[in-house]
Amino acid sequence: MVASAGKRSGRAPDLAKYDVLDELGHGGMATVYRALDKRLLRDVAIKVLHPHLRESREIAHRFSVEAKAVAKLRHPNIVEVFDVSSEDEPEQYLVVELVRGPTLRKILQREGALPPEIGAAIVVELLSGIAHAHAAGVVHRDVKPENVLVEHRSAGGPLSQRDGLAPASVPSASGAPSQSPPSGDRKTPSPSNAGERVAVKLTDFGIAKLLDAQGVTSTGQVLGSPAHMAPEQIEGGDVDGRADVFGLGVLMYECLVGHLPFLGNNPAQVLRRVLDGVYAPAERERPVVGKVWSQILDRALARRAEARFADAQAMREAITAELTRLGMSSPRKEIEAWLDDPAGWTEEHDKRLIERLCKLGAAARKRGDAVAAASDYNRALAYAPNDPSLLRVVASMQRSEARARLVRRVAPLALGALVLGSGAYFVAKALKASPGYDPIGAVPATAEPSETVAARPSSAPRAPASGARSSEVAAASSGTASAPATRTIATPVVVPSAKVGVPRTVSFTRLSPPFGVQMTIDGAPAPEPDPTKSFTLDDKAHTLVFTCKGDVCAPRTIQVPAGDNNVELDVALVIAHAKLVVEGDPTHSYGIQELPTVNVPGGGEIEVPMGTSGTRQVHVFDRTDPSIATQVITLAAGKRATISFKR
Repeated sequence: MVASAGKRSGRAPDLAKYDVLDELGHGGMATVYRALDKRLLRDVAIKVLHPHLRESREIAHRFSVEAKAVAKLRHPNIVEVFDVSSEDEPEQYLVVELVRGPTLRKILQREGALPPEIGAAIVVELLSGIAHAHAAGVVHRDVKPENVLVEHRSAGGPLSQRDGLAPASVPSASGAPSQSPPSGDRKTPSPSNAGERVAVKLTDFGIAKLLDAQGVTSTGQVLGSPAHMAPEQIEGGDVDGRADVFGLGVLMYECLVGHLPFLGNNPAQVLRRVLDGVYAPAERERPVVGKVWSQILDRALARRAEARFADAQAMREAITAELTRLGMSSPRKEIEAWLDDPAGWTEEHDKRLIERLCKLGAAARKRGDAVAAASDYNRALAYAPNDPSLLRVVASMQRSEARARLVRRVAPLALGALVLGSGAYFVAKALKASPGYDPIGAVPATAEPSETVAARPSSAPRAPASGARSSEVAAASSGTASAPATRTIATPVVVPSAKVGVPRTVSFTRLSPPFGVQMTIDGAPAPEPDPTKSFTLDDKAHTLVFTCKGDVCAPRTIQVPAGDNNVELDVALVIAHAKLVVEGDPTHSYGIQELPTVNVPGGGEIEVPMGTSGTRQVHVFDRTDPSIATQVITLAAGKRATISFKR
């Protein structure tokens, strides 16, 4: 809810030190007002706890934690706390700086997917603030676009008026968007001070965990937004700064791709997908993102905390290094220029980026780094799929790779033939079959899986995507929305390769779980796939079915179309949940330590997610009677187990 600018709400609280001017918005915990600090004569934002929540000790505690957590932080990328109410005041409130700009959520709703480098630049700013918070012992645990404020002061005035963003958004109550009218209490930097007219700030530390505090999470409650929570946070495990790295990975993915990595029709589905760690790589969903950004996102979104960036600073350094490699040494300056003119900046940036990627690809190719060269050229092709010069370069790279494969294939044969005295015949025959270049194969295409692929909500990129993926992007809708009931999967990507008639190579970009997977090809059993090894197929169409030993996971069918291209498969099988039956007093409620939000009545049954291990040990306890000893049971995927509390 947004009140009219300049009007005083009839229900505005009466605060001794502040003159409440108007309501800006409200959320689940509090209402936010714009107010005048009577002593310092400056506008501030005041978050006032809802009256019906003042009696809740837990809510009051969380409100107090927010004040204590943020009050110890002083950083340009964190909303500053000025004051907090005393215990004897009738209202419980928090006074913070007034940030004149929209939430990142509003920007995403307006723009859709951002230019990849702009999304990365925004994350660099946030990582700076997060690193500062972690150094002070504070973990945010609820990093999401609703809790990010972007202040943009135009070159000719105190605030950008574009798209009706003035009055501008200010810190919200529990992430709810809110707005405030312009005020003259802030100085407007000179237009020549590039990068100083924009500020990216993180707000709402209401559920932050103080690493040096005791008892903050003693209730075992899972706090946070499901789609942005790290797996260990969902499971009630130890939470440290790497949970914020995961949250920023989710935020960055949404900025670059246009939708969340983990989607579902309800919070339970979302939580399950986060725990399973299954999502489509960013470069597959939006090819202009490219492999490097996609790899950075994969590391930030790793299922296990130890596989992610060690801390916020390490992630910031990785993103900054790629921005610098692409010629963007001042991320804040680029954000400011984009906010000034999104369409103009994007058009100019895309031209410069294609040229830069081609130069980087040429340099990588010259030093013999074929992987890096392919990565840069493929991203350039995603922006300009019909560029003849790019196609010629890729054709040349393809011919070189084909010759290299030919040498590797012919060498053992030639050696054996020479030993037998007939080497010249076989070598000549092999060279005669040297592969040529197929211009269609220069642009990656997507093979369609046999199962239904859910249409993911996404924003069309500002430049055309390559291959079949471009039609998917164009058909996707903007913003973020729940996925339909059908399971969304990452389809196999066919990469440029070999000549017709020559067996093509099939490899894995991902195979999960990494062991125990079984495969059939056209209905016939095949050797157990190995994520580190490849196998060959002829150029005909084939049906591949993946499942797990003991049928502990849902089968996955992939149709590989006829053709001469090598194939990379992204196979992530979802492990079946275990079923746990709790036998006990029907009047009692039973809980699982590893799933703190779960309540099971005596005689009830619950499904327990298994991750990728196939087994899981859980601790079951009696919530009604804590004196009853906790029991431990090991669950197996797809199996039902019973634990008894009967006396």
